[in-house]
Formats: sequence, C-alpha cells, structure tokens
Amino acid sequence: MTLPQVLEALLFVSSKPLTLAELRAALKSAAEFTEEPHAADLARSREQELINALAALAARYRQNAQAFELSETAAGWQLQSSAAYAPWVRQLFPESRPARLSAPALETLAIIAYRQPLTRADVEAVRGVDAGGVVQTLLDRGLVRIAGRAELPGRPLLYATTERFLEHFGLRSVHELPAFEELRKTLLSQQEPSAAAAAPSMAGDAAPPSSAAAVPAAPDP
Repeated sequence: MTLPQVLEALLFVSSKPLTLAELRAALKSAAEFTEEPHAADLARSREQELINALAALAARYRQNAQAFELSETAAGWQLQSSAAYAPWVRQLFPESRPARLSAPALETLAIIAYRQPLTRADVEAVRGVDAGGVVQTLLDRGLVRIAGRAELPGRPLLYATTERFLEHFGLRSVHELPAFEELRKTLLSQQEPSAAAAAPSMAGDAAPPSSAAAVPAAPDP
C-alpha cells in the first residue's frame, strides 16, 4: 500500500477539496486507530512527499486519458470529472446548473480581479458606464465580497474577489490569472498618480488594500 493509493482513496470519498493539512491529519489519525502495518510509515509522510504523490497521481490520470482529473484550487485538492465530459455529467444535476454571467458582469469581474481592492467608481472609470447593478449581481453570486471602505470622501466600499471565485475558475490564487498589463496599469480615477504607481498589480482575497486604507474586510457573502 503506497502513499499515492491512500491519498487517492481519501480524495475519492471526500465531498469537498482536501488541503495538505487535512490529508496529513487523516494519515496521522489512521495510525492511531488501525493495526495496518503501513499506517505508521504513512503517518510520518512530510508535506513535500504528499505534494509529490499528488502530482504523480495527477500525471497518471492525464497520461491514461481518464475521464476524471486531480486538480488543486484555493480550497485544496479534489478529484473531478474532466471538462470534456461536462455535457453528459451536467444531465445528472439539472437543478444545479449555474446561470451564465453576462458580458458586462464578466468584464466587471475581470476588472475587480486584476485591480482589487477597488471602489465601484473605480470600476466605472474603467468601464465608462454605471456598474451598480452588475456589482450587486457578483455579490449575490458570491464571486465578489466587500473588502472594507476606502479612505476617500464618503468612505465608499471596496470590492475584492472571493475564494468561490478562485474555485469557480480553477485557480489557486489571483496570481494565476492571465497577464493583462493594460488593465493593471490603467490609472484609476479615484487614485492619485503616486498611489496608483505604488499599488501592486494583483492582490489576493486576504491582501490589504493598496490604493487606499480600509477597515477590516467583511466575511464572504
């Protein structure tokens, strides 16, 4: 019995992504409650050994052209059906089909993802149109969250992406987003040139605001 086999079994029965910490905890707990001779050795597995075993599993699935794959997202590692089989798999879950995002919603989501945290006025400065309704839609879908308030007149709300956004697009962090230099370098109307130049090109969900000070972030909707 090998480490990849045990990890495969854990991922197979789990209904949610598993982090490395959760996988290691399962290995250690098994050593305490079973007489399986390999359990003690597996419980001593280091984090890098788990990463290597998971990578080996993912590579094996790809090489064998399996109908499922092992992927890592912000929430952890998870076995899931390959995207190519979505038309068939979707028939089993008709009630959970997500509504498609409109083009304005996708555009607004991209702006927030690349320039977060930012205000609604900042989004409108890039898009050139009112974004109130679209931002509310993204909040309702759980793809965007309120990340605090900007130190600007009126203390407008700041928006950032959520962990659900990362899971939806299969990302571990916003740093895996495709390069979009033009959007990242566009000067926002609510910022002074010096502040905009100092702002980082990307920020994760937990990153503090760069273009303006903010109060502690609100929890995901």
